[in-house]
Amino acid sequence: MKLTKTLTIFFVIILNFKSIQSQEIHIVPRPQEIIFSGNTFKIDKETQIVFLENTKKIANDFQEYLKSDFNLTTSTTNFQELKKNYIQFKQDESLSDEGYELTVSENEILICAQNNTGWFYGLQTLKQLISYNSQYSKYENTIELKTLKIKDSPRFKWRAFMLDEARYFKGMEQVKLLLDEMAFLKMNIFHWHLVDDQGWRIEIKKYPKLTEIGSKRKSTQIGPLEWESPIQSAEPHEGFYTQEQIKEIILYAKERHITVVPEIEMPGHSTAAIASYSWLGTSKKELEVPIKFGVDKDVYDVTEPRVIQFLKDVLDEVMELFPSKVIHIGGDEVKYNHWKSSSSVQKYMAENNLKTPADLQVYFTNNISNYLQSKGKRMMGWNEIMGHNLHFYQNKNDTETTQKLAKESIVHFWKGDVELAKTAASNGYEIVNSLHNYTYLDYQYKNLPLSKAYSFDPIPEKLEAKYHNKIIGLGCQMWGEWIPTNGNMHYQTFPRIAAYAEIGWTQKENKKFNTFKLALKKLQERWTEKEIYFAPDEFVEK
Repeated sequence: MKLTKTLTIFFVIILNFKSIQSQEIHIVPRPQEIIFSGNTFKIDKETQIVFLENTKKIANDFQEYLKSDFNLTTSTTNFQELKKNYIQFKQDESLSDEGYELTVSENEILICAQNNTGWFYGLQTLKQLISYNSQYSKYENTIELKTLKIKDSPRFKWRAFMLDEARYFKGMEQVKLLLDEMAFLKMNIFHWHLVDDQGWRIEIKKYPKLTEIGSKRKSTQIGPLEWESPIQSAEPHEGFYTQEQIKEIILYAKERHITVVPEIEMPGHSTAAIASYSWLGTSKKELEVPIKFGVDKDVYDVTEPRVIQFLKDVLDEVMELFPSKVIHIGGDEVKYNHWKSSSSVQKYMAENNLKTPADLQVYFTNNISNYLQSKGKRMMGWNEIMGHNLHFYQNKNDTETTQKLAKESIVHFWKGDVELAKTAASNGYEIVNSLHNYTYLDYQYKNLPLSKAYSFDPIPEKLEAKYHNKIIGLGCQMWGEWIPTNGNMHYQTFPRIAAYAEIGWTQKENKKFNTFKLALKKLQERWTEKEIYFAPDEFVEK
């Protein structure tokens, strides 16, 4: 009797385990709520896709996906002709801006959202359900899905991937590839680092030398020693985007519900511009576009009216191109020795009661912020724009400031004690948290393994709950110094980008690393098909 009872309990446990396993679905980022209902729905050639007028493009996209991935031909209509076997988009204004509800029942699939962004994200989830969580019969040409309901919306409104093309120009094909993967993972900000010391990659029609000279360098620092390497490529590197190409990329991103935020570095990381027009620099010396990486030889002379006008002219063309309400101005790693050694800069500081170089930087930054605001835009910059002392090469006295950064600024936190981020949030600034040792994709996997990337929480520990809404999201940054090839970029970016997508979307209590890793296997199949050369499993936890 005891043996029979024990065996019964054993089989119940096994059956329950199999039931739990069968109920698991593989989706990245993980939805907030999934409710299973125990039945199935079949998509076949008789299935109709019913669209609203403003969801026609999304319906056509889904129809094309079924055809290309499963050779399954379905019809689209704006009129529901069937009582069952249809896929429908409906509007629900009670849902959040990016939220959606996806219901798979015995008779239909229903995607409800407030707007096109919600429908688009619901469709990405449906595609993952079909590709990775269904039974496909090639013989019958049917797709069988488990019935369920998903209620979903993002944790953060800023879910960004940054590509640095100033160091190595990648080109439109690679940018579009990245945008496709961002959209599939529900990331909504493409932060585009287009200018730096080693290259200027955006056409500015008023200043043609920026691309005639600034987009080219005669050689590049390479080698396994990286920053300490004495090796040069002895090969020129060049490239830039015309304004027409940028418009094409912006439109491509918009169709995938991604905002492109340009970064135009100032007042530091500006040697490529100064090499193009020497009067922009504080030293006024003729320079070449640097062939070594690192913080370089000169910075903009922000006390010179002609330089300020140049920056406004550049920003005018940038703002004309980019619909984004946010313009990133960099502001990091400004070496103050250039300003300290300039008699004209020192005179300007005295006349404007600016005691330290940090005072001058914040003063300049606020003027740029005011200019952007006058054009209906908002400024964003790395957290040095607050006057933070983050670098060994800065004198502590130089970074003391009485200037207050404009409250409308978005602070992009990347380095320093977490207390600095807490102080910024408690003072009312909105923050994007990209703490470097958790989010910098140029870091090797031995220093930033996948598990560490996944563990990142943009909201600093012990930040008072009343300030949590000041943390608007996160960014992951693909800095370009050591990714000379597309394959190098793929290896550093994938699979960690998927971890950051889940951090940005999924509520903390719903994240589970082991579940994520199972879903990641399915993404790796997708990346393999798309010839994305991701880092293999045995390397991501070194």
